[in-house]
Amino acid sequence: MLKTEVYSLNMGPQHPSTHGVLRVVLDLDGEIVQHARPDIGFLHRGIEKLMESRTYAQVNPYTDRLDYVSSMSNNLAYCLAVEKLLQVEIPERAEYLRVIMAELNRIASHCICQGSVANDLGAITAFIYAFRIRERILDLFNMACGARMTYHYIRIGGVMADITEDFIKAAWQFVNDYPGLIGLFKNLVSDNEIFRHRLMGTGVISGERALALGISGPVLRASGVGFDLRKEDPYSIYDRFDFDVPVTQNGDNWDRYILRLDEMDQSIRIIRQALEKMSEGPVMAKVPKIIKPPAGEVYHRIESPRGELGFYIVSDGSTKPYRIHVRRPSFINLSGVDDMCRSGKLSDVVAVLATVDPILGEVDC
Repeated sequence: MLKTEVYSLNMGPQHPSTHGVLRVVLDLDGEIVQHARPDIGFLHRGIEKLMESRTYAQVNPYTDRLDYVSSMSNNLAYCLAVEKLLQVEIPERAEYLRVIMAELNRIASHCICQGSVANDLGAITAFIYAFRIRERILDLFNMACGARMTYHYIRIGGVMADITEDFIKAAWQFVNDYPGLIGLFKNLVSDNEIFRHRLMGTGVISGERALALGISGPVLRASGVGFDLRKEDPYSIYDRFDFDVPVTQNGDNWDRYILRLDEMDQSIRIIRQALEKMSEGPVMAKVPKIIKPPAGEVYHRIESPRGELGFYIVSDGSTKPYRIHVRRPSFINLSGVDDMCRSGKLSDVVAVLATVDPILGEVDC
């Protein structure tokens, strides 16, 4: 009789965002996964502690470096938290600009995820198709703030500068071109039989289990839980826009993939409405040059491309935050990897890590 035994395998990095900073320790029975344990901490930079030795304005650029593919969202969450402490009212035009930038960033971030899912499964051309869409958005960001990566555009009290007419024309051009651009990607990837077979029915996590682990964002909504902070706890001016929250029921790799495509369509709806409704006016509130919030504590959260992103800040009344803690969705969502991989095959682990879409910059904060 053939005698077998469980063995451990160190897997990774194989996903683009896990380059040398995440390994998954797998316990395998043949090619069947019994346990999957993400091993993190290789990138830890102590950003939360660094923030406590900087002024409130100086902290803002550090938020760019957390989830570095959606820096606009990180800027927004931090600024909203500080503004809540300061009790500052933001000019309306700045609110619209913030929403436009945050939703553009959601599409760009999801493009990286979708392209990486295809790339990890061997479809390199699809990766390039997704990045073509993202490049159009990065061009817009470059026009707005002169940067294509760590944008640092949203500031405490508003945004760093108003946009130009050229930006508005380019934004409308992108919104109008988007159906064709994403159509090319969908035609290439979504109907591919091998791609569907690799994703459907694999990497399953139930909505109940996802909630128990604190998972949020597209990973949670793909498991049948329609929780989106833009609807459940609206911030900025999201309550003025007409959009849907996509929800799927199976909680597998395919649902996480297809749900993000639907979310990108909804972001385009929001951007279109914001461009139509945006009026002229100032883009920065009257914020003191030396920001000194009153003593107290605050927590503010937003719906980032990866889920609930929150900043908890304690102020002692000085020019520097006494304590900052960041609630990072990537860190918490990784806790579901074991559930998703258990009883699946070794090859499915690749798809799970891709559809969870972790960014290790915010995991190791």
